[in-house]
Amino acid sequence: MSRLAVELMTTHRLTPEQTAARTAMARDNVHVSFGQGQHGGWGFGMAVRTYRGDYASNGQFGWDGGTGTSTYADPDKQLTGILLTQVGMSTPDSARLIHDFWTTLYQAIDD
Repeated sequence: MSRLAVELMTTHRLTPEQTAARTAMARDNVHVSFGQGQHGGWGFGMAVRTYRGDYASNGQFGWDGGTGTSTYADPDKQLTGILLTQVGMSTPDSARLIHDFWTTLYQAIDD
């Protein structure tokens, strides 16, 4: 893919009204999602971080799948991670596993 195509896919595209509705939905569903979807933005088919997370940089993009998968790229940190499990997102434990994976991965790199 060209750099322009990636830039277009990973640019936040939601209106302020759509962002507010998405944030409320992610916040109110935390019993299952454990914060998933709270990245701040949405590009073409993936979450786009619009604020600095615990470790993730503004501009990180990717998605957590409902079947226990997670993949993100963080251009600022030059980091790409992929987690494939056989545990669906039916309990908060699955989401915590994904969160722990990313926390550990970011802690392992030098800033």
